[in-house]
Amino acid sequence: MTTNSPDYRPIQALPDHLISQIAAGEVVERPSAVVKEVLENALDAGATTITIRLEEGGVKRIAICDNGRGIPPEQLPLAVARHATSKISSLTELENVATLGFRGEALASIASVSLLTLTTRTADGPHAWQIEAGKISPASGAIGTTVDVQDLYYNTPARRKFLKSEQTEFGHCAEVVRRIALARPDVSFSLTHNGKAVDHWNVSAIDKRSAQILGDAFSSARLPLDESAGPLRVHGFVGLPTASRGRADAQFFYVNGRFVRDKLLTHAVRAAYQDVLHGDRYPSYVLALDLDPALVDVNVHPSKIEVRFRDSRAVHQFVFHAVSRALAQTSATAFGTVPAPATAASASAIMSGKTPWIAGEQTTFASQFNTPSPYTNGSQANYSGGQNYNNFGGRTEQGVAQRLQSYGAFFSGSNAQNTNNNNPNPIGVAPQVNTSSLPDDDHPLGFALAQLHGVYVLAQNSKGLVLVDMHAAHERILYEQLKNALDENAMPVQPMLIPITFYADAIEVGTVEEHQDTLKTLGFDMAAISPTTLAVRAVPALLKNADAQSLARDVLREVREFGGSRVLIDRRNELLGTLACHTAVRANRSLTVPEMNALLRQMEHTERADQCNHGRPTWVQLGMNDLDKMFLRGQ
Repeated sequence: MTTNSPDYRPIQALPDHLISQIAAGEVVERPSAVVKEVLENALDAGATTITIRLEEGGVKRIAICDNGRGIPPEQLPLAVARHATSKISSLTELENVATLGFRGEALASIASVSLLTLTTRTADGPHAWQIEAGKISPASGAIGTTVDVQDLYYNTPARRKFLKSEQTEFGHCAEVVRRIALARPDVSFSLTHNGKAVDHWNVSAIDKRSAQILGDAFSSARLPLDESAGPLRVHGFVGLPTASRGRADAQFFYVNGRFVRDKLLTHAVRAAYQDVLHGDRYPSYVLALDLDPALVDVNVHPSKIEVRFRDSRAVHQFVFHAVSRALAQTSATAFGTVPAPATAASASAIMSGKTPWIAGEQTTFASQFNTPSPYTNGSQANYSGGQNYNNFGGRTEQGVAQRLQSYGAFFSGSNAQNTNNNNPNPIGVAPQVNTSSLPDDDHPLGFALAQLHGVYVLAQNSKGLVLVDMHAAHERILYEQLKNALDENAMPVQPMLIPITFYADAIEVGTVEEHQDTLKTLGFDMAAISPTTLAVRAVPALLKNADAQSLARDVLREVREFGGSRVLIDRRNELLGTLACHTAVRANRSLTVPEMNALLRQMEHTERADQCNHGRPTWVQLGMNDLDKMFLRGQ
């Protein structure tokens, strides 16, 4: 570029004020960014009580008062200077940041685009001091700091035009307060807008704080989580799949106390839910990851909303497995009461530590079923005219098969005489159960009473009535068994006595020839017997009762579309869910009482049995109190 060009300008240093305004474009994106920066400073100063007052969505005024350590008067000029901070002083400290704020540019950026007044007092100060427009003067005030920001963007009107409505801007500010309040239940927060109280949270435990902020829908359908591995610890709550949402607006993840939107962490949690939450639904969770500050870089984003881990794969796997293990507890025995969404009473019991797995006594209830129950017949049973739920490819669970006479001891009166295998109930109605004798620990789902419209199983336990969606429950059972067999590389295979043949196009025939290894891993033996004909010679034993042709076509469609390796990795769960749905017992299918009880026993053995593969509940409990209320008994 020549010097006589009209656009030519010599290189020159920018004025400090302009530099601050440019920085404000990154730091002070909107009023909520001011709230975030000032709140983080208050927490770093050790505040235990914080009051936030907003006017006109924070555009007219943001006043945040804390009871922290305060700032000595001689340091006030530096407090509002660019890149001045007490939180780091060397590269080593920058690489081990243990505070929320550390860049030293927040107050300077805010002051460059607003009218800023800072009032502060230390514990040993006789009175407060105030700095406004660079002038320091004595003031009145309690111990702590008050940051008063007025007329945001008054000197940058173009910037102000990009702000949204008052209510929208206030909503963003309130969301920031909620995020920070969730992370610090040891601090009380008060929020007012235009003189009206909006939120107030006293110091409390994290379970109560999260219930206050996220509401009863989350507090009554959440699982506590607390796991450690070496320098990593993840703790908090994950919402049950049945309490999923249509938007990702109830997902809170913190790294060393800092709220982040990290793709790696979000993917780890989402992957953990893939077994129980398919489709466009989003889980709810409040999780905190604690680790050595040296293992995470928080200085990769202007607003510190993203982080970078030194060993991202290890962090991803740790979070994924921790959340997966928590969700795996959602079996039919996990709570011993009602599946999610749980009642307020059951949630209270969980949070008070009354459930054994929260108290640390055990992390799985599978151990309860390692030996045959005295109330069940441990041998394998077969019932003509119906599907045998406990025989999936020879993988028989002890205590699952339930003959009628095996629980006849729990039937009262003359009805017990009818509980023999020679005279099965033809309409699927069981005799009356003596609830006082029910072994609740061994069989929390109780025993079958009847089948409703070929869709639901009605069972009776000591608490009252249990309703089971038989197709959804059986689908989950099959899915978990398929998944375990594939994980163990031991998929049981059922050879066809007579191979099933069907017409296939050239692409399907080519898929079979090209992906034989993938098909065999999944338990399928298929071969082309002509250019237009395929033969299915074996299927997974777990799916032996399904339509072989439909199974084959679904598998070939997945392999053809996504490729063999991706089907076994990325698409595995979707494919196994589809296969399980093929074999799961269908609606309007009449079950005998032994079959219904076998299904209940299998549910008690199966992880994640509280939800089907799509996140819907598989069973609900109606207690006697619930039933009494329905019929106004005792009122």
